[in-house]
Amino acid sequence: MVYVLLADGFEEAEALVTVDVLRRGGCQVATVGVTGAPVTGAHNITVMADLPVRDVNLDAMDMVVVPGGLGGVNAILDSAAALAVIQKAAEYGVYVAAICAAPTILARLAILDRRPAVCYPGMEDEMGSAVVQKGKKVVVDGRIVTGEAAGSVFDFALTLLELLKGPEKAGEVRHAIHYRL
Repeated sequence: MVYVLLADGFEEAEALVTVDVLRRGGCQVATVGVTGAPVTGAHNITVMADLPVRDVNLDAMDMVVVPGGLGGVNAILDSAAALAVIQKAAEYGVYVAAICAAPTILARLAILDRRPAVCYPGMEDEMGSAVVQKGKKVVVDGRIVTGEAAGSVFDFALTLLELLKGPEKAGEVRHAIHYRL
């Protein structure tokens, strides 16, 4: 199961494109409401989360995805339950993916210590000891995946799909949505 954490103020494109691409590729994906069941994004798009954060099944987790959006990032930082899901994912060795401002959460949890990563340009000072790869759209380091920003979301989502389902499935979805590199 892929869990996508949603908190009020999340970046809609980063969350919803990722959910869409992964579901097109055959992944089981659940949106997780950190701040409630209806969750309103940074651009006033409201989404009904599939389940509350307290119902995340850590034993069934293949990946946790954290979209950016400063409001959403701050709300996740204020949620002990959401931080525990991210921390447990890293401890269990499942994929942990974050995009835009969200890699700063991973940095605060020491998940990115001395690891290559990318974040929203201008937030590098909040990345702790991570080795920021400026100008990259997506950085994969073992089971940690970071993405630069909303403009990188298709690259980010297709990378996640490739990691979970293989390059052939990612290629099929890339072709079906007519995404060109």
